[in-house]
Amino acid sequence: MLHILALFSFLLISSSHAAVQDFCVADLTAPQGPAGYSCKTPAEVTADDFVYSGISVPGNTSTLFNAAINTAFLDKFPGLNGLGVSMARADIATGGVIPMHTHPGASEIILIAKGSVTAGLISSDNSVYLKTLKEGDIMVFPQGLLHFQVNTGRTQALLWVSFGSPNPGLQILSNALFSNNLSSELIEKTTFLDDNEVKRLKALLGGSG
Repeated sequence: MLHILALFSFLLISSSHAAVQDFCVADLTAPQGPAGYSCKTPAEVTADDFVYSGISVPGNTSTLFNAAINTAFLDKFPGLNGLGVSMARADIATGGVIPMHTHPGASEIILIAKGSVTAGLISSDNSVYLKTLKEGDIMVFPQGLLHFQVNTGRTQALLWVSFGSPNPGLQILSNALFSNNLSSELIEKTTFLDDNEVKRLKALLGGSG
């Protein structure tokens, strides 16, 4: 009985502490520690901390992947601190691609605002879940799983993206392999690609070794 009372007391104390502070707007001028950013004082917080306009205009799709991602993550949007959410805008030209990638820190939901996109994810047992999405469709990608989007329509596509973290993280598979100084020999052994292809991809993506 005593341990049940102790548990309820702990929950009540935790709830009362949580209610003391409505938000913790990040102080982006302070160092970021293991627990994230420290909070601005209430006197320092303004309405601008809760507003971000950086994803209101299309990105430049004249890139290697013919796509652009503009993010509203914590490093740009201090009001997100501690709230467990963030957003991004993806503009994908015809034939463009958001290449195979993963977000180690969050699940993702996309909404197709314009165009048509083929999107897919790969589970940890290597099952593939693939769907061609049209305007108004949404698709969810569980945290940490490899996924991608390809514009298979006839016009530029616009996607609104939501994440379950202010810092979802990003690792693009092709960049992880070919944009660094990991030796070509090791990549060839671990991917079964031949030497010419590995060196071609390293040259394309800025890698060495």
